[in-house]
Amino acid sequence: MYQDDVILCGSSAYTKKYYLNQAFAALPEGIRQELKIMCVLFTEDIGGTLTLYFDQEGNLTFQTDADDGDLLYDEIGSVLKVRKLQRTKQELLESLELYFKVFFLGQDLPEEESEG
Repeated sequence: MYQDDVILCGSSAYTKKYYLNQAFAALPEGIRQELKIMCVLFTEDIGGTLTLYFDQEGNLTFQTDADDGDLLYDEIGSVLKVRKLQRTKQELLESLELYFKVFFLGQDLPEEESEG
């Protein structure tokens, strides 16, 4: 069991860089690209940084942050955009949580998943 949160990926408007944790390099290319596009577009639109990480139970969490004094960071927009991503990318995010729980936490597939 992981004692700390595990970062999946992140993007920064300050450094103009995207990061994918190499522990997730085995994800299909299409999913890796979708994560990159999602994160980079978020920080280009809202500013600041965006980090997606798994907590100890395997839940995928969005964390946004901005440097002190960053007047261009849209704090209200960040909350709205995260909610929109959670809604529009729900299937992808749920699949990533399942992947993490099975391959990293060693949990069994839920019954409805394993029978299908």
